[in-house]
Amino acid sequence: MGRLNVVAFAFRSLALRRCLLSSFRFASSLKSKAASSKATDFYAMNKKLSDLLRTGKLNEAKSMFDKMRQRNTVTWNSMISGYVKRREMAKARKLFNEMPERDIVSWNLMVSGYALCLGYKFLEEAEKLFHQMPRRDFVSWNTMISGYAKNGRMDEAIRLFESMPERNVVSWNAMITGFLHNGDTLSATKYFDRMPGRDAISVSAFVSGLVQNDQLDEAARVLIEYRNRDDWRKDLVQAYNTLIAGYGQKGRVDDARRLFDQIPFNCNQKEGRNGEFEKNVVSWNSMIMCYVKAGDIFSARELFDQMVERDAISWNTMINGYVQISDMDEALNLFNMMPKPDNLSWNSMISGFSQMGRLELARDYFEMMPQKNLVTWNSIIAGYENNRDYRGAIKLFIRMQAEGEKPDRHTLSSVLSVCAGLVDLHLGMQIHQLVSKTVIADVPIKNCLVTMYSRCGAIIESRVIFDEMKSPKVVATWNAMIGGYASHGFATEALELFELMKRNKVQPTYITFISVLSSCAHAGLVDEGRAYFKAMINEYGIEPRVEHYASLVDNVGRHGQLEEAMDLIKSMPFEPNKAVWGALLGACRVHNNVELAQVAAEALMRLEPESSAPYILLYNVYTEAGQWDAAAAVRMMERNNIRRQAAYNWIVSSHC
Repeated sequence: MGRLNVVAFAFRSLALRRCLLSSFRFASSLKSKAASSKATDFYAMNKKLSDLLRTGKLNEAKSMFDKMRQRNTVTWNSMISGYVKRREMAKARKLFNEMPERDIVSWNLMVSGYALCLGYKFLEEAEKLFHQMPRRDFVSWNTMISGYAKNGRMDEAIRLFESMPERNVVSWNAMITGFLHNGDTLSATKYFDRMPGRDAISVSAFVSGLVQNDQLDEAARVLIEYRNRDDWRKDLVQAYNTLIAGYGQKGRVDDARRLFDQIPFNCNQKEGRNGEFEKNVVSWNSMIMCYVKAGDIFSARELFDQMVERDAISWNTMINGYVQISDMDEALNLFNMMPKPDNLSWNSMISGFSQMGRLELARDYFEMMPQKNLVTWNSIIAGYENNRDYRGAIKLFIRMQAEGEKPDRHTLSSVLSVCAGLVDLHLGMQIHQLVSKTVIADVPIKNCLVTMYSRCGAIIESRVIFDEMKSPKVVATWNAMIGGYASHGFATEALELFELMKRNKVQPTYITFISVLSSCAHAGLVDEGRAYFKAMINEYGIEPRVEHYASLVDNVGRHGQLEEAMDLIKSMPFEPNKAVWGALLGACRVHNNVELAQVAAEALMRLEPESSAPYILLYNVYTEAGQWDAAAAVRMMERNNIRRQAAYNWIVSSHC
């Protein structure tokens, strides 16, 4: 029995040990599974946070971050990165300071955030963090170099570059790009030549920078030097495309085409050729843009039709090209052929029809457009304003706001021009208030305000805005104010402002002289008018237009110098219009010159056969001269007119 008890005890002990071991293994398995599940959940949480940040949902991401019970360095870095990308550096810095543990990514995020913001204080903060870093990698050094370059401090960038323990391709590219960004192409070329391990990306970046600095011939030289490198050629297509676009910007279309033709053409482009050196869709689009910009729509279309694969840019470039030359039939044909017209396509059609005065068609496409954007509203409102349908423009502006689209500077500039066209001071003042509340007024808006107030007769308010504008003022600003004075008969003020404009070394334009000569005519300043007319031609090299001749004819004619007025008309290099002949006819009536009045009236009758105005004025000339038979004959001739209208002032200023 004793032996049996011992054996039984031993067996029970062994069974107990096995049971305990099994329980331990089971518990360990549960613990391992729980840990694995926890890690999976943690990874999923970090991924969800990253997805929110990637899609721009920063507030949602921060709310999720705050609720997370467990965070690691990746979590913190993700949240900091979200703020850095939005340049919200104060919030990024707060998180950085609260981090329990940082890695080199955390430091680099903050350094890059500060370094790439413009401003001395931001760069100073980047420097402090850079020097505090426990260790640095290539990213740290290269980021600081780029920061110095972006802020125009290339001396510091050079010192940092030269002190680097080791440099990589990115370091050299950062220096070269920095020099090019600051317009120092000589230093950029020097560093490019020093670069030990250039690659295709370096060459493309260098060529792009040279193009941006208008060094097109140097860019071409670099391409010629490296284009025969078989291992690089397929990566140089981007550089070729950049230079083609650069040539196009400068109007060097033949050079662009020569370069374009040097890139092989794969007629099976959709199938691809394993990344070989060949034209891509950007190459075709760049060359087509060159032709469109030069106004050669035929060559542009020829290339477009040869394209194997087109994208939205290809279609929109051609549509816009036809819009530019006012060939809306062909633009419409392409628009209807386009697989998926986008907002740019629709806006081009609306703008094109508006420019041609076909407002009904522009409005039809506006209403059919699936999804309107701000550009759409601006295009249709500007179209109505340019076609002088001011009431229609205002209705569209009201509808725009009702549909929740907020106006920008372009919208408000158009609406201010509408107020000027309507001569509606009350509405103009309301729009001025809206400008003050919604945008920071730029020069075009302030010019519109000056014009609006002056046309509405509020000359004092117009001058206040003019005087508040910072110097140097652009010529359009001076023209708006001088024109305002001229159109309301403030000749002295207009001429004084013109003299101030000259003292400020602002070059006048033909528009300036229309107002100046009109002011001289209204003020009876004949000698001054002649002097300004000659100065316009001899000092400023401005070819006189019909408006200038009309003002000078009016000026000398009002003072009885009718033969000089007639000589001026005969000397015109183009056909006189109704403003010129009207000025002469008006002067002939004042000074009882029947002979020249008859010449002027007959010319007006030819220009406007249905208008009764020249007959009325000539009739008055004859009656005042006592030539009743001639007056009766004119009355008989007038009966053939379709309509009668009151005689009017023939001098029409572009500022009235």
